[in-house]
Amino acid sequence: MTPIVLYSSRTGNTEKVARAMAAALPEGTPCCSVTDLPSDWHRHRPVFLGFWVDRGTADAATRCVLPLLQDADIAIFATLGADPASDHARLSLEAASSLLPRSSRLLGTFCCRGRVDPELVKKMYEMFPPQSLHGRNPASESRIRAASTHPDETDLAQAAAFARRMMEKE
Repeated sequence: MTPIVLYSSRTGNTEKVARAMAAALPEGTPCCSVTDLPSDWHRHRPVFLGFWVDRGTADAATRCVLPLLQDADIAIFATLGADPASDHARLSLEAASSLLPRSSRLLGTFCCRGRVDPELVKKMYEMFPPQSLHGRNPASESRIRAASTHPDETDLAQAAAFARRMMEKE
């Protein structure tokens, strides 16, 4: 069967990762937004589902799609402003994965750092006090600077390698 790559992207980060994965998959692999979920998605195996991390889980559009993916083999990927090896990244992937139907099989997960939307940064700085994780402080500003160049070519190559590994599990 032909795989499919579905994604939700706020700033373009997740879309870049999705397109890198689709390019590494068999020619003709569909790649589209979760808001344009094709009615025949179930004919594709595996389903690659990508999202941007929002408050420790998948964004709202992806959370609407996850429960629909009955009887699917699914590889989940995400982008976030934090370190992809952090507990926050791991817990975010686990939270999103927990929304999958029991009839689906999780093949694996992948996480990639991505540039944070400047409007979101502005809102966080207004909402949170300076001493908090998301407030304006040197550590927060350093994380946002570190994320600003991602996803980069290394990230995209790792995403493509992940996609190929997931195809081997199918």
